[in-house]
Amino acid sequence: MSSVGAELKIEGFVQGVGYRYFCLNRARNLGLKGWVKNNPDSSVSVLAEGDRGAIESLIAELKAGPSSAVINNVTIKWLKISGQFSDFKVTF
Repeated sequence: MSSVGAELKIEGFVQGVGYRYFCLNRARNLGLKGWVKNNPDSSVSVLAEGDRGAIESLIAELKAGPSSAVINNVTIKWLKISGQFSDFKVTF
């Protein structure tokens, strides 16, 4: 198991449609740690840490999103794991 981190930016119609809680549930089910938050530019940011395969699964689910969302772009930046998170949560 290779633990890594990933910083994601999701652009499209992703605010006001339950996208953060969709992400929260998927990330927790995959055993990931980190956070998800809305950005002032109407995008959503995610910082996820854990098994690389689990993060790749999360990315695939976030690209599909909930049915009420429209995903235009997902930017991914792979990082070294910081180990500073104990859970996955919604931040503001």
